[in-house]
Amino acid sequence: MPDSQIDMDQLTGALRRETVKKNVAAIHISGKLTLLQRKLSNVLLLNAYDALTSAPTHTIDARTLAMMVGYNSNDFDTLRASLRALAETVAEWDMLDEEGRQEWGVSSLLSFAKLKNGVCEYAYSPALAQKLHDPKIYALINVHIQRNFSSGHGLALYENCYRFVRTGSTGWWAIDVFRKLMGVDGSSYYESFKHLNAKIIKTAVTEVNKSSDIVIEPEFRKKGRAVTDIRFLIRENPQMAMFQIDDSDGIRNLSVYKALRGQGVSDRLARQWIAEHGEDYVQEKLDYVKGQGDVKSTVGYLSAALRDDYQPQEKPAPVEPAPEKVAAARARVEEKAREDQAFEARAAEHAERARKFAVVDELVSARNPTQRDADKRLFMASLEDELERENFRAHGWRSGLNAAAIFAFWEELAPEAFEA
Repeated sequence: MPDSQIDMDQLTGALRRETVKKNVAAIHISGKLTLLQRKLSNVLLLNAYDALTSAPTHTIDARTLAMMVGYNSNDFDTLRASLRALAETVAEWDMLDEEGRQEWGVSSLLSFAKLKNGVCEYAYSPALAQKLHDPKIYALINVHIQRNFSSGHGLALYENCYRFVRTGSTGWWAIDVFRKLMGVDGSSYYESFKHLNAKIIKTAVTEVNKSSDIVIEPEFRKKGRAVTDIRFLIRENPQMAMFQIDDSDGIRNLSVYKALRGQGVSDRLARQWIAEHGEDYVQEKLDYVKGQGDVKSTVGYLSAALRDDYQPQEKPAPVEPAPEKVAAARARVEEKAREDQAFEARAAEHAERARKFAVVDELVSARNPTQRDADKRLFMASLEDELERENFRAHGWRSGLNAAAIFAFWEELAPEAFEA
């Protein structure tokens, strides 16, 4: 499978988003899907979500679909087989309605799918579409992160844990329920907890912690010597930047993003602020800063406004400031100047790294396939840390974790290539 990042600028509509709202019921009923089928169902849902209950059918370019799932865009046999499997898979949900009454239902995951002239057309049954579109209970599944997974069990565990990230724990699941979530219910081999733990739990936990934006830790509850229940403690992955360092984002189409960029805010920082604070809050602070007249550093002032929730205030009558307040204000100005200087230095560093990555792209493209393969093997052999090797496998010559080593490697091969 290719390890390149998705170029969001080539996508349109709902596909420019990074996450898809996935109903909790859908997550619980899709345990028997293979890795490819699970990824495919998430991308199809992302594409259809806005018109899920209003349009009878949905369409997506087949090559775009293949690209977002992460496999060869010309492999239509695999795509046909995966779509067929989704149409043949029975989805079952068992949940409470708005009035607390139990509701059980069953449907195929796709009511139909077809490929014609390079376009995939598909549909959901009305009942399942309503469940998938329910805005009250859902998890946000990151379609970029799912490309990092290499096993269906790992992705299934990520989906079932991610919706609890804010509470820090999944709560206790009976072992039989957990087997169903992982799609191994009915397997006599996994009736043994020893086999379940060794082949499913440990390997899936390792992959979630290595490949996603959360870190999970299993805990077990026993009755006598038998394990009866399992839960997962969840926290955000501090190393997430390694997985997303080159990601693009549909946020770039928002007017508030363009306004931030117009104020000199960097691409990464603008997207980070919108993701952390929300579009409306950021716009509110933009409006606030505009009302403050000329400021020395718009970016620094805006950062403080977002952090400390600056609010408009009526101007008090002029009062001669006390000397200690003047000194404090001067100290704040000096501190802000230092912050601005540090920010500008980081921005320059990021720009220089982006320039060097562009040079590396040109150097790689100039090599023939045999040379490219040899280059990768030679560079991989120079990496001593397994995390560095794994990140290079995932991102190739765009590996942010290995940026310094990559530049040194190519500078040795082409000594004058990085000269500005």
